[in-house]
Amino acid sequence: MDKSSLIGSILGVICCVLVGWMASHGNWGMFYSEKGLIMVFGGTISVVFMALPMDRIKMIPGYVKRFLFHKSMPMTDLVQLISRLSERARRDGILALESEMANVKDPFMAQGLKMAIDGVDPGNIEQLMRMEIVAMQDRHKSGKKFFDLIKLYAPGYGLVATLIGQVGMFGGLASADIGHLGHMLAVAVVATMYGTVLANAVAGPMGDKLSLRSSEEILNREMMLQAILSIQAGDNPRVTQSKVLAFIPAAQRTKINLAA
Repeated sequence: MDKSSLIGSILGVICCVLVGWMASHGNWGMFYSEKGLIMVFGGTISVVFMALPMDRIKMIPGYVKRFLFHKSMPMTDLVQLISRLSERARRDGILALESEMANVKDPFMAQGLKMAIDGVDPGNIEQLMRMEIVAMQDRHKSGKKFFDLIKLYAPGYGLVATLIGQVGMFGGLASADIGHLGHMLAVAVVATMYGTVLANAVAGPMGDKLSLRSSEEILNREMMLQAILSIQAGDNPRVTQSKVLAFIPAAQRTKINLAA
């Protein structure tokens, strides 16, 4: 479980519930609008189906799971693993890394190491692994696109529901029915609230987190690629470690060196 995602989600719910209770004094029914729900949530779902192909829509549960759970190997553990593999390859030869493959949990790194052990040309290894990175980046863009669609169009459908409510309100002015006018005004305001909350409290932060995770994973995989090529080339373990540390911010390098 990603702790920051969990903490942020809980804080957001607490703030909405607390302010809602203070405004309604416990009368939660005033925040319910069937027409607003149909327009905002139904309209936003329709946009998702129009904008995304069906195979990407089937991946939506995975996007949410990626927001809540972060599976990447900690940077310290990754640097230690690369250093150990580099030292073993330099001491016993690259074929000795076959016995270390059980300790390599990341599929991307395991694939690269297997090719290096099998003697595949470094140029081919780099080409194939970069294709993997590009494909992964494309999948991650789909997740960001899904949340961007909600962020963009949910407020728009809230505005449509608001305009419909206002038309109904103006249309009822002749009858001077205060109850009808109040109901239509509530539809207008509540629908706007639904769209705003969905866009800014849910879809926006989740999309931004996926974008950040994608950037981190691309950097990690680039680091793994350079480490594998360095190990295959027979570089000194210190040189390999220096190449790996070049991908890490200077402020974190001291901590990783101390941990190692």
